[in-house]
Order: sequence, then structure tokens, then C-alpha cells
Amino acid sequence: MSFTDARLTRREITEMVGAAAMTLASPGAARSDQPQYSDGRPNVLVFFTDQQRWDTCGCYHGAAPGLTQNLDRMAHRGTVVTNSFSCQPVCAPARGCFQTGLYATQHGVWRNGIALPSNKKTLAHYFKEAGYSTGYIGKWHLGDVTDKPVPREQRGGYEYWLAGDAIEITSHPYVFSLFDGEGREVRRPGYRVDAQTDCVLEYLNAHAANSAEPFFLFASYLEPHHQNDLNRFVAPDGYADQLSALDWIPPDLEGADRGDWKTALPDYLGMVKRLDENLGRILQQLKRLHLDTNTIVMFASDHGCHFRTRNSEYKRSCHDDSIHVPTVFQGPGFDRHRRINQLVSIPDWTATLLDVAGIAKPDVLPGRSILPLVRGEKTEWPQEVFVQISESEVARAVRTDRWKYCVHAPGKKGYGDSQSDSYVEQFLYDLKSDPAEKHNLAGKAAYRAIADEMKLRLIRRMIAAGEVPPVITNLT
Repeated sequence: MSFTDARLTRREITEMVGAAAMTLASPGAARSDQPQYSDGRPNVLVFFTDQQRWDTCGCYHGAAPGLTQNLDRMAHRGTVVTNSFSCQPVCAPARGCFQTGLYATQHGVWRNGIALPSNKKTLAHYFKEAGYSTGYIGKWHLGDVTDKPVPREQRGGYEYWLAGDAIEITSHPYVFSLFDGEGREVRRPGYRVDAQTDCVLEYLNAHAANSAEPFFLFASYLEPHHQNDLNRFVAPDGYADQLSALDWIPPDLEGADRGDWKTALPDYLGMVKRLDENLGRILQQLKRLHLDTNTIVMFASDHGCHFRTRNSEYKRSCHDDSIHVPTVFQGPGFDRHRRINQLVSIPDWTATLLDVAGIAKPDVLPGRSILPLVRGEKTEWPQEVFVQISESEVARAVRTDRWKYCVHAPGKKGYGDSQSDSYVEQFLYDLKSDPAEKHNLAGKAAYRAIADEMKLRLIRRMIAAGEVPPVITNLT
């Protein structure tokens, strides 16, 4: 496998912005008259992390102040979605849900290792049709090639491409490795998050120098996901030592003997801190390039992390430490210093991004744009979020403000079956009195009426997502 130079070639930059020829622009070379597109379309940049809990962010009143200073400033300026949830807490299915706006059993990637079907329309397709330049940098995980370049037909329609399918396998914390649009391996020195951000900054520089089109850029980071072949989290050098004295333990982990959180948490938080520092680099670059007033920045993660306290690995469970994720917006339409408290799910993210670009959402997509909520308009909003769970088990869950109800299919295999026609009750939590979800109420007679109501809610959501009407057996 040949290696490209550590900096993007002129050909790659040309492909990036669709120009005949260009050179990289330095921050100081940005035009002071950077165009505000005549039809009012904003640029859109998604900063997407992997396996990040919502409570690692200061703006969620979680971890100690100072860990996410840049995200917290972004939240103060913009909009925080306080109750944002993954609808499939595992990497590939969650990403498929975001890219398509569909639930996992609708778009077909219901577990890792399945390529997103080429007939499923993605954010890239929608934005390209609306006149945007589209780009993807980082972890894709929607192909079936794992350690090889993602073929063009599996890239979801993105034009500029610098990505890998499962970069937790093909790269390391200090070995950045992605593949460009021609399938050539690109390596950069330094910590993986820093190197990837360098590539994002180069994309922004090139766009500011030569493009008259708005951009839709999806920057997908692996961190704070664990490094698979090392079976541990790896913070930048020195960060874990710095954060080991942090006097903060998430309530769901406090007192838990199971799992590896006691040794893993300092590195995990160090990765979160470095991600935030690189978010700051991007926000500063947008400002230097005079793109900050016309660019919507979205920060989110695909799922959370329970540090092997709920099952034998890090996610794939119905618990909030697995599904509750940070979601913050800034930019045109969002700079209102507002907190949205309604329950929001990944398909709603897709609908929101289409809305901000003036793209009509197809009726087949189940999500709703949060823009009316951001504007303070009165609007009917779903009172629950729906979760599909695979790989560790075949399970389904529904969550309201107060209650969490989960069922599973004991006779099904999580890697072999996408769904079931019969389930058994598994969990019921009162999130008001037990937000850490340590006291399972499923099967208790005093809560039978609540469980029956939640069962009906769940069945309705399953049918709406195209699943067969299930039989759910009560736990006694």
C-alpha cells in the first residue's frame, strides 16, 4: 500500500472543492468578504464523536468544569438538546440512522459489518441535490470492508472523502491512517484527534479560498471510543495522569463493582478533553475564515458508554449511560442561548439538518426538526423515544421523561437476528426516583399498570418503524 504525503496534494484539494486547480489557503489568506450565499443557505459542519456520554460535558452539568470549555461556550451561544438519545446504541446502526433519518431495521444496518444499502438516500445526497459541496472525514463504519478503502459505491454519496470504515482497527491513537477518494492511505504524525482536525482545517481553508457553494462537512472522530486491539482507552500523553485526581464519578458508576470504569475513566475523560480542544481549533478557524456567522456547527455522539457495568462491553443496552448523548448546535437559527428539554432521537437530528438547509423532509422519514422548539413555537412533540438494540441481544425499549421500559427476545441471537415477533419484559425504571437506573421494577405487581401503558407505547413505536406486531410476555 502506498502512502501519500502528510499534507493533502493539490489534486486532492481540487477534488475537495470541485475547482480546476488551487493551492491551500492559509488562515491569514481568507477573504474578508467571504460570501454569504445569495439564497441564505448556511454551511453545515457536524463534529461527531464516538461513545461519548452526555454527562462528560460541562453544559450538561456533568463532569468537573473545564473539561469541555469550548463546547460549553458553544452551548452558551447556541442551543443545547438536554434529552437527546441514540436510537441504536452501537456504532454502525446509529450512524446509519443519522445518515438516512431512518431506524436501523428500516435502513438495513441493524448491526456492525453490514454495508449501508446503495438505494438508501443519505444526508450527502440531500445536501448535494440542494447545491452543497459535501465532504466526509474520519470514521465511516457503514461499509463492509473493515480494514480496506471504502469503495465509492459504499460512501453514501459524499464527494470529498478522507475516511476509513473501522478506524479503531486500521489506526492507533498515535498512528493516524485514513484513505482518500482514490483509495490511497494517508498517514499523519501526532495524536489521532489532532491529525484528523488538521485535515478538517485544510478542507475549510480550501473551501474558503475557492468555493462559491456552501458546504456540508461531516467530521467523524473515533474518540473517546476504546482502542479495540489494545482493549482500553488511550488518552493523549499526560492527560490521564492530569485527570486521575478529578473528583467526579457518574452516579450510575458510583458503587459499581462490575466493569473497568475505575481504571478506564481518567483516559476516557482525557480523550474527551482533547476532542474539546480540537473542537475549539475548528471554531477558531471558522472565525478566522469569516465563516462563523454563516455556519451551523452540530456536536453529537452516536451512543454513550457504561464501562461494562450493564453487560460485558461498553454499550448495547437500554440504559441512559448507553443511549443518552450530548447534542449541541450553534450558528444561524440556533444562537438563542436556549435549552431544549423535549425528548429527541437521532432521526430528529437528520430532520433538523435538512430543515436548516431548506430541504424538504420526505414523509417516509420518522424524525422531526427541532427548529420550531428552538424558536419557542408551540408544537406537538412525541412524549417518548424508541430504541432498538442488537448484537448483545435482540431488545427494544421506550423512554419517557419518567419511565424506561425494555423487553428482550431470549431465543434470538443479537448478531444473527434483526428483530423478533415475541419478547419478554426485561427492565422498568422510574427515572424520577432512580435516574441512575439501579432498581429494576419490572415484574413488580405495584407497577403493572405502568408497565402495561409502556408496553402499548413500545408496540406502537415498533409497528411505526416497520416491525412486525410483537407479543410481549409479562415478567412475573
